[in-house]
Amino acid sequence: MSNESEADEAETEAQAAEDVDESEAESTEAVEETETEAEAEETETEADAEETEDEESGLQRGDFVTIAYTARTVEDGTLVDTTDPEVAEEEGVGEDQEFAPRTVVLGEGHVFGAVEDDIVGKEVDDEGTVTVAAAEAFGEFDQDEVRTISVDRIPEDDRYPGAHVDIDGEHGHVETVIGGRARVDFNHPLAGEDVEYEYEILDEVEDREAKAQALMDTFLDIDLELWFETDVEEEEQLVEPDEDEEAAEEGDEDEDEESEPEYETVEVEKETLYIEATPQLTMNQQWMMGKQQIAQQLVDQLGVDRVIVQETLGEGMGMGGLGGMMGGMGGGMGGGDIEDALEDEDIDADELVEELEGAGE
Repeated sequence: MSNESEADEAETEAQAAEDVDESEAESTEAVEETETEAEAEETETEADAEETEDEESGLQRGDFVTIAYTARTVEDGTLVDTTDPEVAEEEGVGEDQEFAPRTVVLGEGHVFGAVEDDIVGKEVDDEGTVTVAAAEAFGEFDQDEVRTISVDRIPEDDRYPGAHVDIDGEHGHVETVIGGRARVDFNHPLAGEDVEYEYEILDEVEDREAKAQALMDTFLDIDLELWFETDVEEEEQLVEPDEDEEAAEEGDEDEDEESEPEYETVEVEKETLYIEATPQLTMNQQWMMGKQQIAQQLVDQLGVDRVIVQETLGEGMGMGGLGGMMGGMGGGMGGGDIEDALEDEDIDADELVEELEGAGE
């Protein structure tokens, strides 16, 4: 009986040792697997960090960059757009246009999104070629946009195949005219076309006035006189009571009516973009319709507090200049002082009286 007991005990010890060995093996395997996963995660993190560092080291969204580019359809190489005057001349397009490198703001949709994505992270003097899918470029071709309408809706001079027409706010081109009906395609002329976009990064714009002018070129395509100034103005600001005053006011609430808010006059700086209001600007249709939106974009992208469009009147000695001068004299001048001022400005008082009397009749 003693021998059987010893045998059982030995067998139990052997089984226990085997279980310990298996447990240690599993533990070692788990540790090795954890280390492998940690190493893989570390490698992936390092790769992501390097990619982020590479991207942030180059041009970023919000940067102003000057680029030269030429865009053509992938299928047949039709010219879509270019900044190269030689390419434009070869293609016989834009005889009245000026072709030159263009300054854009990355991330603001001034060029196709795929092109912006390709430029981000690159440096000045880099080049690239991007294929922009039709859906992003000018949209897919939609057969439903080819419609048959009455020729009465088309001006008589445009009732022929190939004519470009505007019907109820939609732009299209006439395909056929048969009898009293016309077939008009309201798709974009380049709908369904993938576009190949070749570009070169020429410069990064840092000068603020150059940035402002580039934006105005993009919005309105006109050159303007503009400048920045820091103006100091007085403003009324609410005085915030300190903690002791607040506690005292809370204690007196039951006895007194709620006190009126207190204001103080303080001087504040206003970073201002000034734009000279030329006739070319004031008569510009896009400016008249969207000046508020344009001004807001200037504020957002240039980091200024406000935009002031300034109109200069009264240069020279027409009646406008006289009115400005008279307004500046003030009301405290006697008749002799006014005559002396008119004489200093080489203005004949009698002629002035005659002009004013004539204007009042």
